[in-house]
Amino acid sequence: MSTTKAAAAAFSAREWGVLLVLCGAIFLEGIDVAMLNVAMPAIRADLGLSTGTLQWVMSAYVLGYGGFMLVGGRAADLFGRRRMFVGWLAVFLVFSGLGGLASEGWQLIAARFVTGAAAAFTTPAGLSVITTGFAEGPRRNKALLFYSGTAAGGFSIGLVAGGLLASVDWRWVFFAPVVLSALVLVGALVSVPKSPRPDRTGRGLDLAGGLTATAAVLLLVLGVERVGHASPASTVVTLGAGLASLAAFVAVERRTAAPLVRLGIFRSAALVRANVAGLLFAAGFFGFQFLVVLYLQELRGWSALETSFAMIVVGVDAVLSPTVVPKLVDRFGNARLIFGGLVLASLAYALFLPLGADWTYLAMLPSLLLLGVAFALTYGPLTIVATEGVEEEEQGLAGGLLYTAFQFGAALGLSGAAAVDVAATASDSAAARLDGYQAALWVPLAAALGAALVSAFGVRSGRGRAVREPDPSPELTTAG
Repeated sequence: MSTTKAAAAAFSAREWGVLLVLCGAIFLEGIDVAMLNVAMPAIRADLGLSTGTLQWVMSAYVLGYGGFMLVGGRAADLFGRRRMFVGWLAVFLVFSGLGGLASEGWQLIAARFVTGAAAAFTTPAGLSVITTGFAEGPRRNKALLFYSGTAAGGFSIGLVAGGLLASVDWRWVFFAPVVLSALVLVGALVSVPKSPRPDRTGRGLDLAGGLTATAAVLLLVLGVERVGHASPASTVVTLGAGLASLAAFVAVERRTAAPLVRLGIFRSAALVRANVAGLLFAAGFFGFQFLVVLYLQELRGWSALETSFAMIVVGVDAVLSPTVVPKLVDRFGNARLIFGGLVLASLAYALFLPLGADWTYLAMLPSLLLLGVAFALTYGPLTIVATEGVEEEEQGLAGGLLYTAFQFGAALGLSGAAAVDVAATASDSAAARLDGYQAALWVPLAAALGAALVSAFGVRSGRGRAVREPDPSPELTTAG
């Protein structure tokens, strides 16, 4: 980037304040999920939860987060981005604390569901504050890449923090986010500027669309989540109901004057590619992580903390995203970086296919490092492409669509990997479990290859090229 472009992309102190608050929120989401992942055994031991109940502790958050994301994104556009961000961050704080006070499984599951729903409102609201406050081009790219790097950093740090806190008391895995969210909430009240209430003339809340969209996503995510541990008939019925709700949602949106999701937004080929590639990328990433954790803890006998430290190398993307990736975007464009990142992810998964029963950490390290680099090259640029060219009044919707795709992809990858693992594991012996892991590792590889194929069309069309003109708008304009 030239000196002129660097100066154009520089942020004021006010803009840095807003960006750091929003990064704090996405960091909070990443660390919250990661800490819970490694604390699950301690929670099961203390509360005496069955495997099915324990699974719902994780699935409840996924359902709340994925189910309400579209509604949350649109609510940010209609009722004010700052208002939605601050209000639902307070809900996140309260219910995270209630999760730490839970004495029975159902209490913890309910708290996690509401916490996930709260995140479904704060995440697209925070993203749309960036995409509407930093004009499209180098400045927005820089902000989004810094934002995505912080999200990755939260997940990486959360893996280690969760292991440390769970070794003291698992309840601190819930209390720590309360402290962090309180700090972010105060920062948001001070730093994120107010703006006039959005003009909702002719844009009332689409209740029918909201109900059918939420029902569709909830049922589809639930159906995918239950693939590996429910009867085929039950899974088919759940998925069928989800598809029926999706059809009802499309019918409602075609007829309403003020739809929750304007179907014309899908005429953007770049947006559709970004969402499909994001879904498949998330499926591969979370499926792979799930299998690696099982391999290290169940087959190799590693502790949760040892596993956390082993996986933290993937967090190299937290360093690369805000430092190296902006320069690569400026030179090569988003589409080429996304494609390159997905090819690297495919290579990382392929190198893990010949997994052995006694692999050293050095044998695993190339895949983990490649995956970290792949995440840096893919996640931020996908966010840029998914919101690029979208009108300001639909930025919350664009963010909601992208994060819904990520969440549904994560559920799809986890359930797919788990289902193949179970089907390929003939017994409880170490050799049989290794066979299951080796078979299931094809799931993330197939997902990454599919994502690379989808993104290749973006490279061919020339979309996602670098924006080389300096941004004429030096100041944050609005936060909604």
